[in-house]
Amino acid sequence: MQNSYPLWKNALILLAFLVAIIYALPNLYGEDPSVQVSSNRATPLAQPKADEIQNLVKSLNAPVKDFEFKDGHVLVRFTNTDDQLKTADLLRDKMGSDYTVALNLAPTTPGWLRALGADAMYLGLDLRGGVHFLLEVDMDAAAKQAEERYNDDLRLALRGANLRYQSVAKDNGFIKIKLKTADEKPQLLALLNKDFHSLEVTEPEAADEVWLKISERELKETSKNAVAQNMTTLRNRVNELGVAEPVIQQQGENRIMVQLPGVQDTTRAKEILGTTATLEYRLVDVEHDVQKAVEGHPPVGSRLYYEKNGQPILLNRQIIVTGDQIVDASSGIDQDGRPAVFISLNGVGAAKMGKLTQANVGKPMAVVFIEYKVETKVVNGEKIRHKEKVEKVISVATIQGVFSKRFQTTGLDSPQEARNLSLLLRAGALAAPVDIVEERTVGPSLGQDNIDKGFLSFVVGFVLVVLFMAVYYRLFGLIANFALAFNVVIVVAILSMLQATLTLPGIAGIILTVGMSVDANVLIFERVKEEIRNGNSPAASIFIGYEKAFATILDSHVTNLVVAVVLFAFGTGSVKGFAVTLIIGILSSMFTAITGTRMVINWIYGDRRVEKLSI
Repeated sequence: MQNSYPLWKNALILLAFLVAIIYALPNLYGEDPSVQVSSNRATPLAQPKADEIQNLVKSLNAPVKDFEFKDGHVLVRFTNTDDQLKTADLLRDKMGSDYTVALNLAPTTPGWLRALGADAMYLGLDLRGGVHFLLEVDMDAAAKQAEERYNDDLRLALRGANLRYQSVAKDNGFIKIKLKTADEKPQLLALLNKDFHSLEVTEPEAADEVWLKISERELKETSKNAVAQNMTTLRNRVNELGVAEPVIQQQGENRIMVQLPGVQDTTRAKEILGTTATLEYRLVDVEHDVQKAVEGHPPVGSRLYYEKNGQPILLNRQIIVTGDQIVDASSGIDQDGRPAVFISLNGVGAAKMGKLTQANVGKPMAVVFIEYKVETKVVNGEKIRHKEKVEKVISVATIQGVFSKRFQTTGLDSPQEARNLSLLLRAGALAAPVDIVEERTVGPSLGQDNIDKGFLSFVVGFVLVVLFMAVYYRLFGLIANFALAFNVVIVVAILSMLQATLTLPGIAGIILTVGMSVDANVLIFERVKEEIRNGNSPAASIFIGYEKAFATILDSHVTNLVVAVVLFAFGTGSVKGFAVTLIIGILSSMFTAITGTRMVINWIYGDRRVEKLSI
């Protein structure tokens, strides 16, 4: 039979429509203004703390819509933003720095849809708003890090040139080198002129000393590069969060604006964006007495650290590899069932690690976790932000064999800590610490009036197309309208499954696909009418109309698809959002306009003998 689909094909088309309806449904439900409370420590919130937070919220007498405790964090839903903001301010004052209190917009999707993995698509800042962060780059820390690098590099260079020295130390913006004897000073100056010509050299009265200082020009360049590197790292971290169409821009000399449209979990966004975390691998100094270092007399080539259990440990000042030499990191479980991060190094890092492990088999190596924490304290009624660099040894293990490019790091407290650390290492370490100086949830940037107009334009365009098709093509037009509606449902469902961000340009792409979908049906229906005028039977006209129009429809859709792909590849921001909806709309319109309408027409007409078609 020409005009009939086999049972399996009908079932497959209906299943596709059913799945589209299910995954588009969450977009009909709204969102609740909420406050989310999470722990800043490795261990998540426990039930007693959740009960304490609930009692604290109840003491405000705010109308709470719902109170949820799940996955180690508390989510309090409200009916309006005034109660949300009031509660958030109270919790920030009461909870302290060990907890993160963030504003949130929690979806009201029913549980049975969430169980199927159906979530609403994100809306951009111009439709629903999102999260706005203003980050300040710590330029002083960037300068200190540069001094630290030069300090270590100078020690290595002096040892490599066999120059004996008493000390290499940072003091008041200078790196002061004190030699064993003044006779080696000319050799030192030659070395500095050759390998460290960017440093400004000062010769004090002492004949055996040389003072070095980083030039103002290099400091400015270091600060500039730190901001640029931080922007790149933040983009990588935003990509890891799965946010579409983020806005990351530099403001002034040392500030970066980050806007995350449609973000649901603002707590995680704040944690990932603001955290400065990296790793350092160092050999353990087993030759010197740790107790003397604790008493304030560490050996020249070592530094005193503390393990998680509070035990002191001496580590070599020489760093084997750092976080910026890590090219990939993934979390998992090691052979002993402990959370671990599996790390891959670049060529330079792999060569250094391979050389060191080959020469130190049987010796212990430590992993140092480094992060910067910002704590706000109230002193004399004024809020003062205190920055602290936290360094802790998370793992000490004996080098059992030679390894270089890929290895694992253990000693983490939980799988969640392993996941967060792997994300940060994979995205790249921040070149300098950042401080979140401003955080807010922003409303639609174009205003509610523009949003209403955008939605109204879609409704008016859709209704006009529906009326034209129903009047001009009668029953066939109604079938095309059915396919048109499902085309929109499929586009929304796919955007929801991809958790893409819909913006006003995206809506424009959907409106454009509405016209393209109808255009395909117009080509088919006109070909059917032409075959009827040529004297063919209604059944044969339907079959020939669909078969002959397919090549033309395919050509037009492929050319449009090529343009949409080019827009996506080379466009940015709103252009990319328009291209995404256009690509999805083109593919779905091919399915609904050809396969969907033909299935319904087959049901109505099939190969029955009818004298006239309602077209």
